[in-house]
Amino acid sequence: MLGERELARYDRQVRLPEIGEAGQRRLKQAHALVAGAGGLGSIAAAYLAAAGVGRLRVVDCDKVALSDLNRQIIHADKDIGRDKIEVARERLQSLNPEVEVEAMCLSIAEENFAQLVAGCDLIIDGLDNLATRHLLNRAAIEARVPMMHGAVYGFEGRATTVIPGETPCLWCLYPQALPVSVTPVLGTTPAIIGCVQANEAIKYITGSGVLLAGRLFVYDGLAARCRELAVERAPNCQHCRHLFSQEGSG
Repeated sequence: MLGERELARYDRQVRLPEIGEAGQRRLKQAHALVAGAGGLGSIAAAYLAAAGVGRLRVVDCDKVALSDLNRQIIHADKDIGRDKIEVARERLQSLNPEVEVEAMCLSIAEENFAQLVAGCDLIIDGLDNLATRHLLNRAAIEARVPMMHGAVYGFEGRATTVIPGETPCLWCLYPQALPVSVTPVLGTTPAIIGCVQANEAIKYITGSGVLLAGRLFVYDGLAARCRELAVERAPNCQHCRHLFSQEGSG
């Protein structure tokens, strides 16, 4: 049930017919994994907390650096040198004390990705390199939970929602890992894409609208334009082809 304080806090979104009190209860019961507390993850996590997603598991192993502060607005100058997840936990619970925030300071790796996803209803991909994203993609597929992917470069951002067994996965879209490098980015770009990811998560939890399933949303900040590309499933995908072959044989 929703208490009086919750009904007051979420009044504006409960008024939406697509959400209502039933949708707000679903948000309260949901458990989201936010992988990364940087530009994308911090924005997505903040809006999920504000929306009333009941449990947020935030995973990151980095410390706040001065060069983060043009885009990672939940961190402040006074937080430089601190663990990002500790700052994230403080800010998110300050924003909404009714949300449970589980902060995990570790790197996503082969030996732990399954346990990170355990018990979660969805994954927010706020990572900054494709190799680790591929691990997260496998975790989503093995746990059969959706992953809201986002990526940014300069003024451009991209987002899609992976639903295992229904849509192409991230490996279908980006099969080759790229060299890790420092990514140039304007702070507004991850803010926009992180909000798209949070919006996708809220729609999924509440059963509202149409997801970016099988579609790649591309934002061009320089031209102030958005476009959409179809994402095709790779028949030989190393990550998700077994899901579709099982469907076909059944």
